[in-house]
Order: sequence, then C-alpha cells, then structure tokens
Amino acid sequence: MFNVLAQYWGTIRRSFAAADSAALKQAQLRVMIYQLPMMYGLLIINTWGMVLPHEDAIPGWQGVACPVVFTGICVLRVVSWIRRARTGVTAGNAAAIMRNSGRLAWVFSISFTAWSLSLLPYGGAAFKLHVAFYMAITVIGVIFCLMHVIKAAFTVTAIVNGALVVTFLSSGNSVFQAIAIDTSLVSLAMLVVSFTHFKNFSDLVAAQGENKRLANIDSLTNLPNRRAFFASLDKHFDSAQTSGSRLAVGLVDLDGFKSVNDIHGHSVGDHVLAEVASRLATAARGATTLARLGGDEFGIIVTDDCTDTGLSQLGLSICDVFRHPVLAGDISVRLGATIGFSTYPHTSRNKADLFEAADYALYEGKRCSRGTVTIFSETHRNEIIRESRIAQALRSPDLGSELHLAFQPIFSLDQQRTVGFEALARWQSALLGTVAPGEFIPAAERSGVINELTLALFTKALACAKQWPAHIGLSFNLSAHDFASEPTVKELAQRILSSGIEPARLDFEITETAMANDFDQVQKTADVLRGLGCGLSVDDFGTGYSSLSYLCNLPLTRLKIDRTFVSGLKKGTTAFTVVRTLLNLSRQMALDCVIEGVETAAELKTVAALGATLVQGYYCSRPMDAPAVAAFLKKEEGVEEPDWLPEN
Repeated sequence: MFNVLAQYWGTIRRSFAAADSAALKQAQLRVMIYQLPMMYGLLIINTWGMVLPHEDAIPGWQGVACPVVFTGICVLRVVSWIRRARTGVTAGNAAAIMRNSGRLAWVFSISFTAWSLSLLPYGGAAFKLHVAFYMAITVIGVIFCLMHVIKAAFTVTAIVNGALVVTFLSSGNSVFQAIAIDTSLVSLAMLVVSFTHFKNFSDLVAAQGENKRLANIDSLTNLPNRRAFFASLDKHFDSAQTSGSRLAVGLVDLDGFKSVNDIHGHSVGDHVLAEVASRLATAARGATTLARLGGDEFGIIVTDDCTDTGLSQLGLSICDVFRHPVLAGDISVRLGATIGFSTYPHTSRNKADLFEAADYALYEGKRCSRGTVTIFSETHRNEIIRESRIAQALRSPDLGSELHLAFQPIFSLDQQRTVGFEALARWQSALLGTVAPGEFIPAAERSGVINELTLALFTKALACAKQWPAHIGLSFNLSAHDFASEPTVKELAQRILSSGIEPARLDFEITETAMANDFDQVQKTADVLRGLGCGLSVDDFGTGYSSLSYLCNLPLTRLKIDRTFVSGLKKGTTAFTVVRTLLNLSRQMALDCVIEGVETAAELKTVAALGATLVQGYYCSRPMDAPAVAAFLKKEEGVEEPDWLPEN
C-alpha cells in the first residue's frame, strides 16, 4: 500500500514538474480561455443563491456588499478572458498569465472561504448545512473547470475544503462531522479523477509536441523538412512585409548526386546526403533556416544580409564545402552544388513568387554555370516573360507549319564524303519571329509539349531522309522527356517502321544530363531503339557529369565530343589530352566518335592527327534547309576531294 502511494506521489510530482513546460502552459491557457468564464459564472450564481434565501438573517455588508464586490471582480475576469479568446495568446505571455492565475486562485480561495465561514454564526443548523453545501458544491464545480490546471485545482480544494472540514470536524456535531468526512472523500475522489485527466492531457500535449517536431524534421539529415521550410518562410515573409525589411530564399541542388545512387546504391547515397547536410549546416550559419526540401535539394532562408554581395558570399561558402570529396566508408564521392537566390521586395512580390524566382535562378545556374551562385534579377524576370510568351505560342494550332528543320553534314575523313546529317530544329513563329532552339526546346520541356514537338519534327525528318541516298544517315536529338515517355517511344518506333527507311540509317542522340535524370528509363528506351536496329549516341560527351557506367550499361553506338574541347585545341593542353583519350576509348569500345564544332582548318588538322574519322562543324558546312541537301550531295559527288580537307 505504501509503495503504491509512493509511486502515486512520484507521479504527481513529475506531473507538476511537467506543468512548467511552455507548450503545456499554452495548451492549458487555450482551455482556460473557454472554461474560466464558466467558472466565474458558477461562482456568481452560487454566491447569490447562498445569500438571497437568508437576506434577513445576514448583515448587509456580508449579505449584499461582499457578494456585489465578488460579482464585480468575477465579471471583470470574465471580460478579460473573453478578450483573450478574441486576440489569442502567444507562447511568450502564456507563462505570465498562468502565474497570475495561480496567484488569483489563492486570493479567490481565501476570500470566498473567509466570507463563507463568516456566515456560520448567523443561522441555525439548516443555514449551516446550506453554507457547507455551497462550499462543497462550488469546489466541485471549480475542480471541473480547473482540471487542466491541476495546481490551481489542488490549491482551491485545499483551502476551501480544508477550512470546511476543519471547521465542521471541530464543531462537535456528528452530522456536521459526517458532512466534513463525506466532503473530504468526495473532494479527494474528484482530485484523483482531475489529476488523471490532467496527466493524460499533459501527455497528449507532450506527444503532440514530439509529433510536431518529427513532422517538421527530415529523419535522414535532422534538418527541417519541406513543411518546416515553408512554415518558416510564411513567418519570415509576414515579418518582412510588416517591417519593410529584405528577405532572401535560396535553393541548393547537388550536382552529380544522381549517379551516386545509380552506381553505389541508396544506402551510400543516404550516407552522402547526411554528410552533405552537416557540411551545409556549417557553411550556412549566416542563414536563418536551412532545410532539406527533398531528394538532393536544400532550401535556405536569409533575413540578415540579403544584399547581392552577402548572398554571393554565402553561396560561395556553401560551394566551397564540396572542394573535398565526401567519404562513405571506402567510397569517395565528388559532388558540386548549384545555388539560386531570390530576394524580397527587390525582385519578388510575394511568397510564391519569391520561391519560384529562386527556383528559376537555380535552373539558370544548372543550365549555364553549374557549381556557382545565381541571383535572380530583372533580366531573369524578362526571360520568364519571354518564356511565357514562347510557351503560349507553342500551343498554337499552326505550330506544325511554323516548325522546320535544318541539316548539318557529318563528314567521314576516311571516306572523304558526307555520311549523315544531324537534324536541327528551327521555328519561325508568326507571333514571335525567329525563336532559337535554345529558347523553345527548354520552354517546350517545361510546358509539357516537348513530346508532341519531337514527334512533329521527327516526322518531317523522316520525310526528308527518305529522299536521300541509302548510305546517308540521319541523327535526331531526343529530349530527356522523350526518353522518359513510353508512349512517345512507341510512337517513334511505329513511325520508323511505317516510314520505309532502314532503321540502321537512324541515330538518336541524348545528352549525359538526360541520362543522369532517370538512367533506368533511359536504359529501357535505349534497348527499344537498339532493338529496332537504330543507333544511339551520347551527345556533348564529357561536358556533364560523365560516368563510364553509361558506356558499359547502355547499347551505345557513337560518342559526340563537344565543341568546348575543340576550340583552341593545341598540343599539350588539357583539351588535347581529353580529345585524344576519348578517341582512343571509342576505338577500344568499337564506338564511332564524332568531333563536333570544327570551325577552323587548324582544328580539323589537329583532330585528324589525333585519329578522328567523323567530324561536324561550320568549317565543313553550315546547317542547310531540306531542299539544299540534295544539291549539296550532288555537288559533293562531282568533287574528287573537298577543298577543306587537311593535307596529308
């Protein structure tokens, strides 16, 4: 029995200690806002119900003046709590209000108890029983109203019923003594019930706090998650809007992380993400919030130094953490980071615009200068407007007639003739005029019409290629979205089969970036196209995050070396070594290798000396319209050797 009581007392002490929690105080206050007005109403009604039947026997100062004062105080308290219900209560003032309420519990309990006991001399046994009933029933009502504030409930019960029990036990009247014992037992039972309810209530508040914490934390990195990021953005944006201060949002995207999962598996990827998050937290100490938004994307909120200079310095400090490889056991991984920032109110008008502008800056950074910081500007705003107009024009019913193709020859140095043409998309819009592929292809991808665009252009390309000699091939570029779309791939296959063109004449090009986005789907699509007999090329090889696993796991037939390695190509340079290595690699893997962007005689001579057999570029020929292809080939047949070929 004593052990049970000791355990129960320990539970009471721990519950009282938990009552000091800020979250619990705020939860208690939210309940009190609605329950305490009812308690004060109960006190007013019970008090006047006590004195009115006995107004002739009670002196005026006790029967009228005291109840009037009590009523006035209770009415003021009711008004005060109603105001709190309208304005709400913050965590900051919850503790102060709870402390004041605790003090008032002492004052009210002593005042009402002293007044109630002062009435006992003015009546007989029935009057005294009425006083006892008033005190007991009022305490029970108060306990119910204060069951979420257990300290106050204990205080009121101890003072009021303690005084009643002591007074009636010492009266010598057995009836009064029985009432005192019964009242004490009922009060004790009520307190036990109230305490159990309070304990459940406090446990629920604690569980809600933990659930809220878990709901706002990314379990892998222990950083705030996407939900917490946007909640923080809401708070800081409202504050910036009110105060007129600046606010910045940044988005960080890891460069090269996708291949980590593809090559090493998700367990290594998770380890890498955890290490990256730790590095970012150290580098982004100048930020107000750092959160993982999902995958390998992180979000930053900055409220202090939101100048372009400050944001650039913060972004560069984040980029610098990737100078050293990330270790996952025995595996060393090299990553980079591209960052996009936007600011309010400098370039963004609202919360949604602020985030979208940062996302656009990130996109521009990944497209033009990976591993750097891009800050959204008015130039970007104008680009968005331009892209919006392009996206609308792409949905024109006349789009098919506005699209056409240009063809650039692929020349064989061994055969000294053209062996194929690359189809290049062109668009002459009735609304916008000439729109460059670098503008409308990304816009078509973002607006979701790239698949329709690809199919329309491919149909035109097949119609042109059907007019060429059988030994002339056609290279056609596919978007990452095309490779990811099974219906588009099936339609491409159907059009190849119904065209009457030998599939071996067709070569589909895809960039390394597209392969990194969804390698599994790329592999499936590659198998379908190769199964038809078509070729498959990696375009711009070496400019992205190249992985030899692409060469090993895809049924490739050709590599295309980007112009960036060809310009200024000189012996002893890094570009020279890269081109020579890639040519050797392609030969050893029995892959064709096209050198793109050959624009000078010196470049042609250099790549030829390195062993290149296929070249493409302005020096050989600029792109030409479809009708010019036949004339170009006819002219080439009549020339024994093109005058642009390097001398042996």
